[in-house]
Amino acid sequence: MVLVNLHTDGQPIIINRRMMTWYLLRMRDQTRHRQSQPVQDLNLLGLPGINRLGHDHGLQNQEQQREEWVISVKGKMEQALRDGSTTSWDKLCIYRVPLHLQENDKKSYFPQTVSLGPYHHGSKHLLPMEFHKWRAVNMIMARTGQGIEIYIDAMKELQERARACYQGPIALSVNEFTEMLVLDGCFVLELFRGTVEGFQPIGYARNDPVFAMRGLMHSIQRDMVMLENQLPLFVLDRLLELQLDTPNQPGLVAQVAVKFFDPLMPTGEASTRLNPSNLKPWLENSLKSLGDNGELHCLDVFRRSLLKFSDPRNRRSEEDPLPLNLVDKRQQQLVHCVTELREAGVKFKTRKTDRFWDIQFEHGCLQIPKLLIHDGTKSLFSNLIAFEQCHIDSTKDITSYVIFMDNLINSSEDVSYLHYCGIIEHWLGSDAEVADLFNRLCQEVFFDPKDSYLSKLSDEVNYYYSRRWNAWKATLKHSYLNGDHYGVIADYALAYTKTVQVSSDEGNGEFAWMTKANEEVVAAMIHHLTLEILRRRSFTKLIVGEAMVELQGTAET
Repeated sequence: MVLVNLHTDGQPIIINRRMMTWYLLRMRDQTRHRQSQPVQDLNLLGLPGINRLGHDHGLQNQEQQREEWVISVKGKMEQALRDGSTTSWDKLCIYRVPLHLQENDKKSYFPQTVSLGPYHHGSKHLLPMEFHKWRAVNMIMARTGQGIEIYIDAMKELQERARACYQGPIALSVNEFTEMLVLDGCFVLELFRGTVEGFQPIGYARNDPVFAMRGLMHSIQRDMVMLENQLPLFVLDRLLELQLDTPNQPGLVAQVAVKFFDPLMPTGEASTRLNPSNLKPWLENSLKSLGDNGELHCLDVFRRSLLKFSDPRNRRSEEDPLPLNLVDKRQQQLVHCVTELREAGVKFKTRKTDRFWDIQFEHGCLQIPKLLIHDGTKSLFSNLIAFEQCHIDSTKDITSYVIFMDNLINSSEDVSYLHYCGIIEHWLGSDAEVADLFNRLCQEVFFDPKDSYLSKLSDEVNYYYSRRWNAWKATLKHSYLNGDHYGVIADYALAYTKTVQVSSDEGNGEFAWMTKANEEVVAAMIHHLTLEILRRRSFTKLIVGEAMVELQGTAET
């Protein structure tokens, strides 16, 4: 026996020496055995099987989680099939603006005063206008003597068709969506009707903060041409039919909408749309393509009114469309900027028409209709471009025009010259702001120049720019002849060479361009004249006279 004091309280414990030796040896052997086993087979003394059971339980959990995940994936696939079978892609026309477009300028795409449609319905900063929407509904009911029930029932019949016009799921119940159609639609129609008939004659006070042609009206008009802030046109048509008690009258809303949006028109020329007596025949021509396309909305009506009488001759056929992302940004150059074109001898002139997109190029002169730029122009063009980017059946005419102007304008000097020519009039702070506006509008836009209605004109401008004698002209005027009197003589010589009268096949004696052979000879003579001027540095009548005679003889030959 051995007495061993194992406790601090001093109480002895009697331990057998042999037993202690056996216990220590057994502990050593078990430790060695455990070290030779895989980790998952280790057991604690006195707790057999705990680690093995825990591992098996973990494997079961992993398998169960995998099965649940697979079930979830299959559920999503089935939901996509159900959604796809109920989706009517041909009715889709009101889109959310793609993130790559709105990334740097959300203000141009999101309403600031009033929400129309479901995308911005309930936005906190737009809630104050809801009160005025209910005012419009009450005014209509009082004026017509009708009950709200007929409007609710009519919109409930259309709500499923209206939902199909919007991109993505709409988180509104049937009743909520129907109420929104009635409320927003009546508000829009009161604005349209007040614009045509006057707000006071239809019951509003002269100093009304909303229903008057001042105050918030400009901001409301701008919000109403935003892509995400639209109502289907057939909804507005149906509501107006109920008000006027004239069923089956499509197109009425389009007529008054153009009148309402007239202040946003980016042209300085007066047009027949400003005269209500001429409004209907003009719209019958300009909006004839609307037909029964119930998917359209106010933004599309406004766009079509801008593009009335558009010439499709330069447009790619619908049977051979190009994908929007075919051409990258570096290949969107249509023409050179104003400064470079002027150096090549291109002239600029205002074209008298209210069709701001109708650009022409004749005899070295680029004729561009007047463009009016105001504080809403950026938002207007941004949303028109966004619609053309999203709507597969839309032409890209607005995009083509904006990119063409972006090519022309590289600096404030380009804007200044276009303003001098009467082509651009703006209400912004400076010419630099106008240049920045155009340079930013199409930064993230996918576009193929070959799909532009301006592609043929651009080819003509670029050919003119690249012609050899134009390059000589630029060299002569800007590299050698810096003095005013040098420029006068050079202009006289160059003007003479490019306006040589050549008889046409019909013998009408019109001025025509020189043949390529004569052009090269004349270019060489201009170069010879340049060197002669540089050598002598004096402009006697003899030198200039001899040069003119020599040029005339070459041209006639």
